[in-house]
Amino acid sequence: MKKVWLTVISALFILALAACGTSDENSADTENNGAANQASEENNTATNEGTEQEEQDLVTLKVGATSVPHAEVLEQAQPLLEEQGVQLEIEVYQDYLLPNEDLSNGGLDANYFQHIPYLEQQIADFGYDFVNAGGIHIEPMGIYSKNIKSVDDIKEGTVVIMSRSIADHGRILSLLEREGILKLSDDVNKVEATEDDIVENPLNLEFDASIDAGFLPEYYEREEDALVAINTNYAIEAGLIPTEDALILEGSESPYVNVIAVRSEDKESEAIQKLVDVLRSEEIQNFINEKYEGAVVPVSE
Repeated sequence: MKKVWLTVISALFILALAACGTSDENSADTENNGAANQASEENNTATNEGTEQEEQDLVTLKVGATSVPHAEVLEQAQPLLEEQGVQLEIEVYQDYLLPNEDLSNGGLDANYFQHIPYLEQQIADFGYDFVNAGGIHIEPMGIYSKNIKSVDDIKEGTVVIMSRSIADHGRILSLLEREGILKLSDDVNKVEATEDDIVENPLNLEFDASIDAGFLPEYYEREEDALVAINTNYAIEAGLIPTEDALILEGSESPYVNVIAVRSEDKESEAIQKLVDVLRSEEIQNFINEKYEGAVVPVSE
């Protein structure tokens, strides 16, 4: 009997030791898991704080642009600017008035859609306190026709359809003069020329300058015997290839450089200067040349 009790007591003692060991192991595991979880939380917190800090360090720049080619060019510039601490937001427009209105009222930090004569005309007409922060590219103006395949085929009384934008009129008339179709007064600045400055019009061309620029491709399709002057961005959107489809195309010597426009107070902005520098970079210029094949010509100054 005594042996039986000794056996029972020994068994209970062994079980007690095992229970203590298990409890110690569980406690150690709990402590280890707790330490690991704490380290993980600290790492996640550090990562989140780092990400938040990086986002806080980025300067946001909101730029308005027409879709082609301006917004496409800006999209290429986004990652390059982010490397320099600038987060670029692109606001796409389909007209030529709202981007300047929104820049003026503070809805944009800059816009990229207009050439220098148009910018100057807008400043004169609306009193905008804008400056040109830098030229980026030229979009050669083209004159198109469905049925007229050669300058020599232009008939008397042909209608020339162009946008209502006065800033483009001298540009279009100068193209016609270059081809010997009409002659402008020697006393006029060709950039500012209007129909009133035509001194010779042997074909009695008629001019319709009542069309919004965005609708010009529709008139090209509809008015098959007319000459239609279309801004390159709208021509590209309509599927036209300026270097192939234009009857008359402006050369790279054009003074109509598309620029980054900003409010005067932001002229010295570091973020704006970074934007201009990136858009003039070799990488972006190569993109423009490869994508638009001469329909858009980059400038470096």
